[in-house]
Amino acid sequence: MNQTMDRVSQPLTTDRRQLLHLSGMPLLAWMTAQTQPGVAAEPSTPLNRFPRMVHQFFVRQVRELEQRNHRIKQNLKNRSDAENYVRQVREKIRLCFGPFPARTPLKARVTGVLMRPTHRIEKVIFESRPGFPVTANLYLPPETSQPVPGVVGTCGHSSNGKAEPAYQAFAQGLAKQGYACLLYDPIGQGERLQYVDENGQPRLRPGTREHLYAGNQQFLVGQFFGSWRAWDGIRALDYLLTRKEVDSKHLGVTGNSGGGTMTTWLCGLEPRWTMAAPSCFVTTFRHNLENELPADTEQCPPRALALGLDHEDFLAAMAPKPTMILAKERDYFDVRGSEAASQRLQQLYRLLDAEENTGLFVGPTTHGFSKENREAMYAWFHRSTDNKRSPQEPEPTIEKDEDLQCTATGQVAALNATRTVFGFTRETSRKWRATRKPIDGIALIKAVREVLKLPARTSPPPEYRIWRHLGSRGYPAPHAIAYGIETERDIQAVVYRLTKERWQSRPPRTNQPAALYIAHLSSDQELRKEPLIKETIAANPNQAFYTCDVRGIGESLPGTCSPGSFHSPYGSDYFYAIHSLMLDRPYLGQKTFDVLRVVEWLTFLGHREVHLIGNGWGALAATFAAVLTPSVRQVTLKHALTAYSDIAESEYYNWPLATLLPGVLSQFDLPDCYRNLASKQLRIIDAWGAEAT
Repeated sequence: MNQTMDRVSQPLTTDRRQLLHLSGMPLLAWMTAQTQPGVAAEPSTPLNRFPRMVHQFFVRQVRELEQRNHRIKQNLKNRSDAENYVRQVREKIRLCFGPFPARTPLKARVTGVLMRPTHRIEKVIFESRPGFPVTANLYLPPETSQPVPGVVGTCGHSSNGKAEPAYQAFAQGLAKQGYACLLYDPIGQGERLQYVDENGQPRLRPGTREHLYAGNQQFLVGQFFGSWRAWDGIRALDYLLTRKEVDSKHLGVTGNSGGGTMTTWLCGLEPRWTMAAPSCFVTTFRHNLENELPADTEQCPPRALALGLDHEDFLAAMAPKPTMILAKERDYFDVRGSEAASQRLQQLYRLLDAEENTGLFVGPTTHGFSKENREAMYAWFHRSTDNKRSPQEPEPTIEKDEDLQCTATGQVAALNATRTVFGFTRETSRKWRATRKPIDGIALIKAVREVLKLPARTSPPPEYRIWRHLGSRGYPAPHAIAYGIETERDIQAVVYRLTKERWQSRPPRTNQPAALYIAHLSSDQELRKEPLIKETIAANPNQAFYTCDVRGIGESLPGTCSPGSFHSPYGSDYFYAIHSLMLDRPYLGQKTFDVLRVVEWLTFLGHREVHLIGNGWGALAATFAAVLTPSVRQVTLKHALTAYSDIAESEYYNWPLATLLPGVLSQFDLPDCYRNLASKQLRIIDAWGAEAT
């Protein structure tokens, strides 16, 4: 090492150390390259010099929105202000979750009863939608000569749903203390798996994997999986109110983790509750984002951040009714956010002369509906119902999973005429495809801009930076240089330009045509391995050739959430895609905006005609940019998606949320775009269907 240092012609200054970090080149490899002019270090992994760029972009936006929301709350001065705020919050929540379906017959039936000395358990099946059964256990006190308070229990992400011991424990505990508790299986858990084989065995992991898979697909037809989950909870309350054992004047809701999520959302969506106690969920959206904590599809309501909502606002929608936040000191849901949410609720309730109706309990242990949190919930409900019993929990008797099953086989899929979430999605897509008229020209441009939620285009050309430290890295040209195109605040699209000569300054001003390649995952890697690039350069040797990494791939592929998580269902790519929907700016719309700004930059350089080339995921952004930009005169797409309806109508698909657009199929589909690009010499190579990636 010291000998190598001696051969370096100048000291390794702080500035040069920084360059090494930016280039991603190991120190020894860099120094070796300096001693052998013209010999580049052998590239290995794709360049990824800005792995936190996207994260900081989202953090800034969410912080600004949170601060704006805090200022609104701080300006509430009296009861009238507080009441207006509660009304506004309820309206915003409805905008996030969308309209619910019409109430249809529950068709409820009891399939069995378990008699125990301290309580009884009825096995119940009801339909929240036609052909969409919900399996539930109704826990009742042994004696119900008088109506008792009713509680809907919402389960967290347990594979066995209502049979999870912690959830059995709180439902039993409530029954033993004089409540009726209906504990129901969430979609994709317990007896309600949506993806099963002919033997009823899961094809996907129950819980979060099923939720993400069905929920991501639903966005294409304008549905939100959280609304479906919440509607199950509302219909569970409808069923509870059909029971003569239940006192309609006292209705509560509680649950933990994912069940804490549903409890929170239901507080904002259902006015009939009289008390609530969500456990191990309520914090702030900002804390979850900053802590790089991925959340399930149903935990991320569309437009919530854009509308200025935070977790406590869903509880505020119940004000001034009693609500208690149950948290944990050692939870991954940040207890600092739980405390802040509680403080803001107290301020609101104080203006409503009901400060005693909101509270916070922080248990000492890790994530879970542990005994101390359950007992805090009992005490809160006792206070709300004037129950004089001790909240100390009797020792629960945990039942076997199969003894709690409501169906004969343990899965609703075996019931006659049972439908799945996917079945509803496919049906909606087919209906829209059959009735949607072809859309062209100005109407298509307007629809594309609307669905992508594109911001207004700025007139000045984008600023850009020049990064000389690239090298050819085995590219199909002797030299290459990188530019950082500032497409919007905190975001740079990374553009590579291939050159025959060494060129370390601004690109030449020229009126020659340019080719712009939008990468699938990495310009650096695809420049070395993608045949289409070599073919394009060989066919047009005098054409300026550029590649582009839009935000979130290649040079700015996020290194967040957990190492190497980018492609996982719960990883960094999903993380920013779902936050984009909460910000009401689809991730694909942001990536398309990057392409549009880069094309503007090329036009500023004098390239009046652009050949836009997109590969894989990059083909989507290239398609939309080509529809919107007159200077794009030629379009080549490799591995382009055949149609969004193909994904919506396929039970299994491989396209991530980052490539999907909410509600797109109500307005247009990709074949509309391809038809309109025929005038731009559109060439599609080896298109990909729903499962092809």
